[in-house]
Amino acid sequence: MNYILFDDKSRINLLPLTFTRPVAEIRIGILTIREKWEKVLDAKVSFQTEEYLSKKYPTEFAIDTDNVWINGSFCPNAKLLEEVKSLQPKQVLLSSAVVVAVNTGNDKTFDYKNISDYTNFESAALAMRVENPWDIFSKNGDAIKDDFELITKGRKSLALSKTNQVIGVENIFVEEGAKVECAILNASTGYIYIGKDAEIMEGSIVRGPFALCEHSALKLGAKIYGPTTVGPHSKVGGEVNNSVIFGYSNKGHDGFLGNSVLGEWCNIGADSNNSNLKNNYAEVKLWNYEKERFVNTGLTFCGLIMGDHSKCGINTMFNTGTVVGVNANIFGSGFPRNFVPSFSWGGAAGFTTYKTKDAFEVATRVMERRGIVFNETEQNILTQVFELTEKYRK
Repeated sequence: MNYILFDDKSRINLLPLTFTRPVAEIRIGILTIREKWEKVLDAKVSFQTEEYLSKKYPTEFAIDTDNVWINGSFCPNAKLLEEVKSLQPKQVLLSSAVVVAVNTGNDKTFDYKNISDYTNFESAALAMRVENPWDIFSKNGDAIKDDFELITKGRKSLALSKTNQVIGVENIFVEEGAKVECAILNASTGYIYIGKDAEIMEGSIVRGPFALCEHSALKLGAKIYGPTTVGPHSKVGGEVNNSVIFGYSNKGHDGFLGNSVLGEWCNIGADSNNSNLKNNYAEVKLWNYEKERFVNTGLTFCGLIMGDHSKCGINTMFNTGTVVGVNANIFGSGFPRNFVPSFSWGGAAGFTTYKTKDAFEVATRVMERRGIVFNETEQNILTQVFELTEKYRK
């Protein structure tokens, strides 16, 4: 079978995080949703996503075997894997009227909104689904557990140094090349995963569930409350609670980040903080791009959602339930508004448009520091995001 991960309408709800990636490239737990599927399928997958993303995330079809399309907002479990693999041509798997997967046989076209020609089967898998930005941190504990068991099954952890104080060592897995010295690790509350060549520096305190992905670092004296994930090639300091950082992003200094999601290539300035609880303990509302208004999250705790390439200066304050788009640059005193459009430049005193020429120069320098080229494909994606979000910059 040839497997293709497709975006459905959940992509709109997951903006701004999905302005720059398919839904399946969202990181939740230790792995991205795409990486989870590739591990359980033991196969490479491709994508069906927005046209402007398709050069970076192409669709690959099979001629001599079945093409199986999987909804990229669903995370796999054993039962769902069994159901997907058992699909025959012209059969579709549903979960409460939502298309989970379909086998189109040799047909290279598929529209999840039009399944009238397919035989329907209802899924019994009860699989985790990512439909809204707050699902990423709300469901991160279960996702870390699932990924930890998937990644570490049958493998032996690297031994921890005796300089560390450890509770629940059986729930900790350390990959090759990782460094952990003079830290406090409490895995009695959930698994702790330390990726390849990652580092937990002296004085750090970690309470699981927690995942530190490859080549990432907790800086001196970091305080981490789970369930939290720090994606690859990231640096984190200060206090972090129940947050997910996709990767290639830095929150390297003191300050609080809670119940939040940061995309890639973000930077949080020193002593910056976000509120994750309203003073009146009311339900938090969050900006929704489909409805173009703030919507209820059902949560009392909800912090900051920040799209790729966005940054804030030192001592920035984010109010409860703030959404920052792609390539925004925020600085100055006071609280910026709860919705900051993509390519915005400024703060509480007001915003102007962050010109693409200037933004691309910064992106080039930032990505070069990680040995990655800001190429024409990346530039075209961000240019399209700039155009798509123009109406919000007023």
